[in-house]
Amino acid sequence: MASTADSTSPLANGDRRIVDGIESVYYDGYWIRYYAPLEDTLANRKRLIDSLTRRAFHHTEAGINTPGKSLELAREAYESETDPARKRVNAAMLAGALFNRATDLFTSIVDLGELGVQVSHSNELMRECSDCFQEALTLGQQVKHHSGDEGIDEVWGEPFKAFTMPVADFYQSRFIKIAQSMRDIDSLANCMIDVFCKRTVFADIHDPIVDYAAAARQTAETMKKDPIIFRVWPNFVALGETIDSFKPVLPSDADQMLRMRVAYGRDLIQEGRRLISYIASARVPMPKSSKTYMDKCHRYNRALLP
Repeated sequence: MASTADSTSPLANGDRRIVDGIESVYYDGYWIRYYAPLEDTLANRKRLIDSLTRRAFHHTEAGINTPGKSLELAREAYESETDPARKRVNAAMLAGALFNRATDLFTSIVDLGELGVQVSHSNELMRECSDCFQEALTLGQQVKHHSGDEGIDEVWGEPFKAFTMPVADFYQSRFIKIAQSMRDIDSLANCMIDVFCKRTVFADIHDPIVDYAAAARQTAETMKKDPIIFRVWPNFVALGETIDSFKPVLPSDADQMLRMRVAYGRDLIQEGRRLISYIASARVPMPKSSKTYMDKCHRYNRALLP
């Protein structure tokens, strides 16, 4: 399902061409809409880190966006908790407080720079900012995606990457992750098609799945600040609603067992649609959830319907 450019010349990661009228960059078999990196200034880096921090909280579990000023309270609660399940949540809350403390510190550094006060990398403020990001990254292994299915370390680690890497290198890392996301979207869609669409009761879901995967790839490559998002996102959501409203075509003499099996198959299709939406929205692969889902589909294929 990868897009291709109108050229037979060899391709290398990072190649840029016009594909279907859009400037695109090539990574790992996919052409991805290209966005030029921001100029590498402290102010731009702050905007990037702020945006990535908001994105990290948006895609992770509720209740962990702890204010930076509550860092000491969050740490005390984490260190004193003994129940493993509650301690994991305390770890996530502490990670959130560390991220917010780091962004608060970086805001202060940028404000000082705008006043003409240069803050070196060896400055105490800069070191504390780096330490907060690093600890948040380590604790991020305890943070789950808002679905509760798995962690989402790739998103959680992005503010730290934006702090430590040149902006151009960070953009390159994002293109690589988008290509990996597109690969997982296609793997999930192909699994759904292989398992379900060869059966008459599910045959009509083939085209909606193909269309949804294409819309998911387009969503994954599109920045929210790009005006095209006002066409891309509604199309993506509408196609998802088409899949969710799909009704399998049951034979008139279907017995109760067949109806139950088909109903479970429809639930699996909707679960796959949700997982594709999670990956497209977060713009990172979700390998654990993808493997678990495809294993479910393969078990269904072997055991439930002839």
